[in-house]
Amino acid sequence: MEKTAHDAVIVGGGPAGLTAGIYLSRARLDTVLIEKQAPGGAPALTDKIENYPGFTEPISGFELVDRMRRQAEGFGLEIDPYNPLERLRDEGECKILETAEGELTAHAVVLAMGMRPATLGVPGEEAFHGRGVSYCATCDGAFFRDRVVAVIGGGNTAVEEAMFLTRFASKVILVHRRDRLRAGKIVQERALSHPKMEFKWKKTVKEILGEQTVNGLLLADVEDGSEEEIAVDGVFLFVGNVPNTDEIKGIIDLDEKGFILTDESLQTNVPGVFAAGDVRSGAVWQVAAAVGDGVRAALRAQFHVESLKGTAYI
Repeated sequence: MEKTAHDAVIVGGGPAGLTAGIYLSRARLDTVLIEKQAPGGAPALTDKIENYPGFTEPISGFELVDRMRRQAEGFGLEIDPYNPLERLRDEGECKILETAEGELTAHAVVLAMGMRPATLGVPGEEAFHGRGVSYCATCDGAFFRDRVVAVIGGGNTAVEEAMFLTRFASKVILVHRRDRLRAGKIVQERALSHPKMEFKWKKTVKEILGEQTVNGLLLADVEDGSEEEIAVDGVFLFVGNVPNTDEIKGIIDLDEKGFILTDESLQTNVPGVFAAGDVRSGAVWQVAAAVGDGVRAALRAQFHVESLKGTAYI
């Protein structure tokens, strides 16, 4: 198996990982970033971002993270896409990362693997995945032009994606287990006043209905349990997130939900291994916060590497 040595390895190509790559590469450390897919992370699938500091006009998520990628590569960061981490081993000063394409060794590791959408776990969800069930409005919204779709969830992501779907769908029905949205006030105001939006309050999904493709939802009232069927052509699920930490369980300490525990310097229980972005316990799941984590983790990783080499500036 091929084995290559680096000063630092970053796992994950979202905003946190790319920012760490910018800083470590600028510090002239030999750094490689591995990513199981293409660089960009979840923000690359976001239609627009309007709360990132410095941008007076909204910018697409793809454009923002693509600028980060180009900036990082400009400083010399090596990006290795479609090469997922399979296992991490701690051998003291040296960390071994087993990947699909071989082994990497590094003095420091920044874990920035992000999250993936949670599933509802209801009948019909798995059966109709890709046939009316989706977890990404920007990926699949155009397939539902002039159709009726449902969005499940009430947070920022759910409401923003529902608003995006109004570009295509004839109606967007938002199903939420509470009697009010949890999204930011501006996002709420836009959704509540939009003529294509309809709301099903205090409802949960019991089953996703269909034959060859989705054709309806069976909803249950959270208070009295009464059931209601609604006709929809597609359903988009935004009911939470699951951290991408399966490959490091048993090596890196995780919280009860599987997110990575760190100290104030973003170091994990393994010296020289740091965590940044959405995968970190206590993260606030915002691009700007992930960028800040990437900076902090990179600076601590740099200090760790240079201390081992005896070149740290104190």
